[in-house]
Amino acid sequence: MVDEKRRYPRSDVEEPAHVSFSGTSLTCLVRNISAEGAAIDVDNAAYIPERFRLVMSVGEVRNCRLIWIKQNRIGVTFET
Repeated sequence: MVDEKRRYPRSDVEEPAHVSFSGTSLTCLVRNISAEGAAIDVDNAAYIPERFRLVMSVGEVRNCRLIWIKQNRIGVTFET
């Protein structure tokens, strides 16, 4: 059993979204999400800046800061 250290539980999802920055919008897929952050699949993580907006399909927009990259999956924390 994995010792979960997150303050907030995460929910597994498969929600299409967009990474938006500097007038650019890239499609992505949110894989899991919590009150603090998310894991997101992108086509090419090399194009993702340190800070961007995550535009969810339901219209929610979150300011994000990139925390980690593992191949084409990125981990972000939500900023206020």
